[in-house]
Amino acid sequence: MAENSSCLLLLLFSLFVARTSAATFTITNRCPFTVWAAAVPGGGRRLDPGQTWALNVNPGTAGGRVWARTGCTFDGAGRGRCQTGDCNGVLECRNYGQAPNSLAEFALNQYMNLDFFDISLVDGFNVGMELSPVSGGCRGVRCSADINGQCPGELRAPGGCRDPCNVFKTDAFCCNSGRCGPTYFSRFFKERCPDAYSYPKDDATSTFTCPGGGDYRVVFCP
Repeated sequence: MAENSSCLLLLLFSLFVARTSAATFTITNRCPFTVWAAAVPGGGRRLDPGQTWALNVNPGTAGGRVWARTGCTFDGAGRGRCQTGDCNGVLECRNYGQAPNSLAEFALNQYMNLDFFDISLVDGFNVGMELSPVSGGCRGVRCSADINGQCPGELRAPGGCRDPCNVFKTDAFCCNSGRCGPTYFSRFFKERCPDAYSYPKDDATSTFTCPGGGDYRVVFCP
C-alpha cells in the first residue's frame, strides 16, 4: 500500500511540475546573416550568425509566436525599423510582426495538458525555420525550402515572399468567412514545406502536439 501511495504521489508531482514549470525555447540563428529574433511573449534581440537566445515561457501560454526579423536598424533606445517582421518599430516586440514573416507558433499546456505547435507561412515567408521539442519523443517541424528564390512574381517583396491574403485581400485567400480551401498560391507554399501551414484552414496536416512540460528549440535557417 505504501509503495502504491508513493507511486501515486510521484505521478501527481510530475503532473504538477509539467503544468507549472516554464518551457525554455532555445532560439538559434544559423543563417549566414544577422537576424533580429522576436517573440511574443518574450520581446526581441539581435542574433548574429551562430548566436543563441534562451527564452523562458510560462505554462498555459496560448498564442505564442517566435519569428526572425531581417534588414533591421535600431538606435540606442531600441527604436527603428525592419524590412521583414517589424513589430511597430521596436527592438523588444510587444505585438506580432508585420508580414512577410515565417512563424513558429505554440500554445502550452492546453487540452489534456498537451502543447500545440506549428510553423506557419500564412503570413508569408522570410527565413527558413525549425521548431522541435527537445524531449518527449515528439517530432518537430521544419521549413527550409528556397521560397524567397522561387516566390511567384505577384507575391515578391523586399526580403521575403508575401502571403496572398496580404496581396489580394479577397475572401478566397483570407478566409474571412471561414469557408475557404487551398489555392494556387497556398499550394506553392505547401509543396515546398509540406508540414507548414499554407492557408488559415490548413489544420489537418500542420498542427503538432507534445506532452506539456518540455522544452523547445527554434532554428532560423536550419
